[in-house]
Amino acid sequence: MTYQEAVALMHEYTQGDALRRHMYAVEAVMRAYARRYGEDEETWAITGILHDFDYEKFPNAPDHPSEGSKILEKRGYPEGIRRAILGHADYMNVPRDTLLAKVLYACDELCGFISAVAVIRPNKIRDLEISSVKKKLKDKGFAKNVSREDIQKGAQELGVPLDEHIGFVIEAMKGAAERLGL
Repeated sequence: MTYQEAVALMHEYTQGDALRRHMYAVEAVMRAYARRYGEDEETWAITGILHDFDYEKFPNAPDHPSEGSKILEKRGYPEGIRRAILGHADYMNVPRDTLLAKVLYACDELCGFISAVAVIRPNKIRDLEISSVKKKLKDKGFAKNVSREDIQKGAQELGVPLDEHIGFVIEAMKGAAERLGL
């Protein structure tokens, strides 16, 4: 499966710009982590771009992401990608036993949160600092649907200090800022 095919599939199932931008953000960070860890960048990008592709059609647990996984299986996507995507939802009880799965989980909620912080700033993500993200994390009323627990747990499972992880994600998203509307 190619990256272009994955993007086409995501666009087929996802019409909303906000959700598309979220998947592009996760893709950008997945690419950056693949480079950091010496992993296959295209596989990691595909995983990021497809992790929520089924959400508009199947928004309820466990349909998301289990229905998406069935679609991916029928289209020939490898088990490693499908398991990582299933594992990004705790309620699926699929162990995050690969680096790919751990990185996807660690990036998903944090990308959404950083996007929420950046969008309200005058310079968007260009001058966003770790301290600004951490300050907003303490504000339970801000982006209240983003799980702070998942952000913490993701960094812990990845074995990266939270500040370092936040900084890495910010920098990766800066590289895709125009595409993300940030």
